[in-house]
Amino acid sequence: MSDKVRVFWFRRDMRFEDNVGLYHALSGDFPVLPLFIFDKHILDELPKDDARVTFIHDELQKMRSYLQDNYNSSIATYHDTPENAFKQLIEDFDIEAVYTNRDYEPYAYKRDASINAQLAKNGIEFHDFKDQVIFEKTEVEKNDGGMYLVFTPYMKQWKKEFEAVDFKTYPSEDLLDNTYKNLRLPNVSLSDMGFETSSIKVPEYNLDKDLLENYEDTRNIPSKEGTSRLSPYLRFGTVGYRKVVKKALSVKNETFLNELIWREFYKAILHNYPETQDRSFKPKYDRIQWRNNEDEFEKWKKGQTGYPIVDAGMRQLNETGWMHNRLRMVVGSFLCKHLLIDWRWGEAYFAEKLLDYEMSSNVGGWQWVAGSGVDAAPYFRVFNPYSQTDRFDKDKTYIKKWVPELDTSNYPEPMVEHKEARERCLETYKEAVKN
Repeated sequence: MSDKVRVFWFRRDMRFEDNVGLYHALSGDFPVLPLFIFDKHILDELPKDDARVTFIHDELQKMRSYLQDNYNSSIATYHDTPENAFKQLIEDFDIEAVYTNRDYEPYAYKRDASINAQLAKNGIEFHDFKDQVIFEKTEVEKNDGGMYLVFTPYMKQWKKEFEAVDFKTYPSEDLLDNTYKNLRLPNVSLSDMGFETSSIKVPEYNLDKDLLENYEDTRNIPSKEGTSRLSPYLRFGTVGYRKVVKKALSVKNETFLNELIWREFYKAILHNYPETQDRSFKPKYDRIQWRNNEDEFEKWKKGQTGYPIVDAGMRQLNETGWMHNRLRMVVGSFLCKHLLIDWRWGEAYFAEKLLDYEMSSNVGGWQWVAGSGVDAAPYFRVFNPYSQTDRFDKDKTYIKKWVPELDTSNYPEPMVEHKEARERCLETYKEAVKN
């Protein structure tokens, strides 16, 4: 049994800089034991070469080395259920309190409630903080109470609320000398966990002034590097959210800031309506008679639909773990409306493949294209892959990169005719939502 320590539990906040919970943990009178748990509840469902696991592990090793080289301390990493990991920690350390930052997904709420109860039985306090958003849960509401269900008024209220908040940072990086001095803390490898290094690498993000100022003009063109590629870094908290918001505020173009606000909007929706992770926000849309043809779903997944812009998007996803946001809407609409395959099938596939997967944004995006979510596209809006190509990839620069066999006999014929698919979709949806 060692001297009394505090534990800081890293989750979606894998950085030392401007980390709210870490700052509060380090500000006390006890040394802080940094902790990360590779959660078996989550990892057991993932492929063994999952790029996100490789990314997390690599980032943790960088953080571990930084602490070892500069502060004679380290990070304890476990591969277990959180309950078992804390059982071991309680046996090995005299823990004064556990600090962490809040997560807003249904599983995270259940996990944290379980850990809080486990700690309480052992007389250990549990403190959590807001870190990955500016406003959480019900902090942006209508004047008469209640959640905004349309983005634009939410966005306007968000900006109004933002003007009134004390927007400050938390210099946790300046307090790292208060971490627990021990170089022999447990450190699991990928192979220890049964994983292997992924060939997919997370590309560097770009927050250059030029990109942000021209964001509105370039973000819809998939052949251009017109987006920040920031989403995986926000997903795992390797870059501070307040830093990104501050950067967005420094340029005149507000489109990028609005995209960040969309992220908070969907988080608030999932918090207030957790059932929407697998049920339509508009219940009548769960009456849709999906065709759910498994052969057609496989063609969609592999990028073999015969619609070049759809296939390019899916191939980019499969090869890189990322897909341009415009293409996410196109391929999602095609799955739900051209093929009449349940949006939950597409959501689950994106959950498996996307480096930047966040349940709130992913569910929100899929329900948007399916027409079943908050502020969703109306059911009669069916993206036309051909007109989308003309608008956003007229020269087929993007398509030719990912579909090199285009215009050869090796490229498949369209698996469904657009006009017929649209009419079939409208009839099916109309029947479901008519009452």
